[in-house]
Amino acid sequence: DPDLPFVPSIPEDQFILVEEGDPTVIPCRTSDPNAQVTLINSLDKAVYAFYDSKQGFIGNFPAGSYTCKTTVKGMEFKSDEFLIYILRATSQLPVEIEALKTVYKTGETIVVTCVVFDNEVVNLQWNYPGKVKEKGLIKLDDIKVPSQKLVYTLTIPEASVKDTGDYECTARHATKEVKENKKVVITVHDKGFIHLEPQFSPLEAVNLHEVKNFVVDVQ
Repeated sequence: DPDLPFVPSIPEDQFILVEEGDPTVIPCRTSDPNAQVTLINSLDKAVYAFYDSKQGFIGNFPAGSYTCKTTVKGMEFKSDEFLIYILRATSQLPVEIEALKTVYKTGETIVVTCVVFDNEVVNLQWNYPGKVKEKGLIKLDDIKVPSQKLVYTLTIPEASVKDTGDYECTARHATKEVKENKKVVITVHDKGFIHLEPQFSPLEAVNLHEVKNFVVDVQ
């Protein structure tokens, strides 16, 4: 079609997510398989890569915006703009789980954090006693400096004895068959308690001006 040298692209094709180091396709396809196509970067400079009219340009491209152009009967046509975003994703999946404390009283707020290092492409799921009743708030912080880490925070307000149990986070690599899970055991007591071990008698005699120590072991 000389009036439409580039096959129209859908918005989903214009945003290209690529794992660091992987090749990708910039899908500017032509209606004429013999068309001469040039790939242009955001600096308006030509980028040299293998071209397949049925797929587009294939190669390892830096992050940024790219446009394809071709000439039909002396008239220049440009494709839609394609944006490449590079995602950090290692083959390993380092995960850590952390709870500020593991013993709570009724009414306190439980906070458990799961951290995924060096990966931006992760699916993470929580399993915990209150999940069935959809109790709990989950927050994600994507930290990039000084290093890449995804911090998932699970908060359970107004904890009860029923919130006692295993708190587990499972991280799955979005593109590779890799998963990792970590677990911490949380205990919620109905009320606080103290155990005393006095090391003196119920009745103690002290001489005038005598200094005497009374020691109590509190747990």
